Amino acid sequence: MQLLCFYVSEKQHHAGGLLHEWLLGQAQALGAHGGSAFRAIAGFGRHGRLHEETFFELAGELAMKIEFILDDEAADKLLEVLRAQHLNIFYFRSSVQTGFV
Repeated sequence: MQLLCFYVSEKQHHAGGLLHEWLLGQAQALGAHGGSAFRAIAGFGRHGRLHEETFFELAGELAMKIEFILDDEAADKLLEVLRAQHLNIFYFRSSVQTGFV
């Protein structure tokens, strides 16, 4: 199994909608059993600019993490879909062990 995480801005759009929603939809269409999107309260990215949630800051500047646990084939397919769309999205992929207790 693979943990596949994407990091995007909450205001990023693709195909007429929010990018994180599009990512969730693409994974679901490929048969993923689940996916989650998490909104940061503070952080910085590759450009080094710190973003924090405050009342004075404009909405849409914070990072979101979208993650899936997929089998190897589904993870490969999702990345192929993103490459075909010519998206420039940072991702993290790692092998994981899953189960129920």
